[in-house]
Amino acid sequence: MIDLVNSIRISMPRIGTRKLYYLLESQLKGLRVGRDKLFQILKANNLLIIPKRKYHITTDSHHRFRKYKNQIKELNFNRPE
Repeated sequence: MIDLVNSIRISMPRIGTRKLYYLLESQLKGLRVGRDKLFQILKANNLLIIPKRKYHITTDSHHRFRKYKNQIKELNFNRPE
């Protein structure tokens, strides 16, 4: 079964387990392996794909410009506006 997964991942290295299950469904039915069992097998063999982060870091704290101190840090606010 690992050979089936590796043969597909050679051409598509980032393919996920659900799509693998869809592509290998006919072979896995003969082995009596369902989607959840396929997840367990891939996890046991460290073959699960780790998802990429979907955000970008936009703050650069080490820029070349002057950084000013927080001037309202000591102010106490009584009411809005």
